[in-house]
Amino acid sequence: MRTWSRKNSLGGLKLRSEMDAREAAVLRSLVGSVLGLLKERADSAPDDDLAALTGLRVGNNTPPDDAALARLLPDFHKTEPETENADRADVNGALRSLHEPEIIDAKLAAGSVILRTLPESGGRIVLTQEQADAWLAGLNDVRLALGTTLGIDADTPDHLEPDDPRGPHLDVYHWLTWMQDSLIQALSP
Repeated sequence: MRTWSRKNSLGGLKLRSEMDAREAAVLRSLVGSVLGLLKERADSAPDDDLAALTGLRVGNNTPPDDAALARLLPDFHKTEPETENADRADVNGALRSLHEPEIIDAKLAAGSVILRTLPESGGRIVLTQEQADAWLAGLNDVRLALGTTLGIDADTPDHLEPDDPRGPHLDVYHWLTWMQDSLIQALSP
């Protein structure tokens, strides 16, 4: 992948890059996996009679069991395990039920922009400002999910031992980080 470049045109700001077929396939696969997790979560929301009458959508009121999905859809209020109480859990459940559908919709929309603007067999990518913002959000979601799956934290080295099975995946994580940083740099005036 080439670094993102910024071009001003009569039609407005355009951000450009290029990706080879293998890179495009990897990114499409990762985005598709994250979108699949989010769709599964949305489909698992309970049916609510009041929501059906009012037209308000409700989501799950419990956190996801999957670690990557829990990282994408964290609780609204952090509780310390030793001080967790029912009131805090009730607040998180109520907020999650009210807001999770819109959060999932936004994440699905961002990932869909990536899939729509990324040529299937690689090639030139041209984004508007709005599409670039969606790419940033979608790339962030993919990085969060992959980082959680790999167990990446502040103590994770930049390079793993050659026999560590996470090594190639860590390289992909670093590539996503670089891609996101390059896009942020191109968006900066």
